[in-house]
Amino acid sequence: QVQLVESGGGLVQAGGSLRLSCAGSGRTFSSYAMGWFRQAPGKEREFAVAISWTGGSTYYADSVKGRFTISRDHAKNTVYLQMNSLKPEDTAVYYCAAGREICTRTPGYNYWGQGTQVTVSS
Repeated sequence: QVQLVESGGGLVQAGGSLRLSCAGSGRTFSSYAMGWFRQAPGKEREFAVAISWTGGSTYYADSVKGRFTISRDHAKNTVYLQMNSLKPEDTAVYYCAAGREICTRTPGYNYWGQGTQVTVSS
């Protein structure tokens, strides 16, 4: 069993930055690939970025490529999402998720956090 807790969301002006954290618990957490998804009001949950269990491979959605960076710290059982050059369209609830391999689809992930709100004002 893996439990995930996101933090770091908030309100930021366009062009600003935020860093989200996803703290994981459970003996097998470090063996999971991790993904960040986001869901805006009235829209489906969409893939943003993922990282392999080793941290050696990453995959970004075109909408965040060049602005967001995912990383993980195995010693701290934590995955980070550094978000720079934020835009109003980045406003959403951000969820981290754990799965067996990098995947851009929600069914590919077994465990989910509760989400953290990110609001970008124009």
